[in-house]
Amino acid sequence: MNELKAHLKALAAADVVAFGGVGFTGETLPETAAYFALADQVARDPKAVRPHLDRLLDKASPAGRVYAATLLSAADPTAGQAAWQRLSRDLSPVRTMSGCIAGQTTLAQYAAGHLRRAG
Repeated sequence: MNELKAHLKALAAADVVAFGGVGFTGETLPETAAYFALADQVARDPKAVRPHLDRLLDKASPAGRVYAATLLSAADPTAGQAAWQRLSRDLSPVRTMSGCIAGQTTLAQYAAGHLRRAG
């Protein structure tokens, strides 16, 4: 349970959304490692993790809310869709990283992109 709490804490304070290694060295950020650890737990027992994801969606940093919505989509596609719809109205800034490329957008723009791809 302590590992779960540590992963949730890392996502709650996430500073950037990165689903892979970043920078020239391909470093895995702590929030990325936490995301993948929670994704494994969601795959094994989505019902046990679901309440924690709902809390993250409410209280996490903007990047943490992206991770929460992504994990919710895996745990419960209907809840995930609702989470992305909710985030599509949030103008909070969120930083992203893809390899060596840093970006910034809003939760609304990020969610809209996700909804278009999922649609």
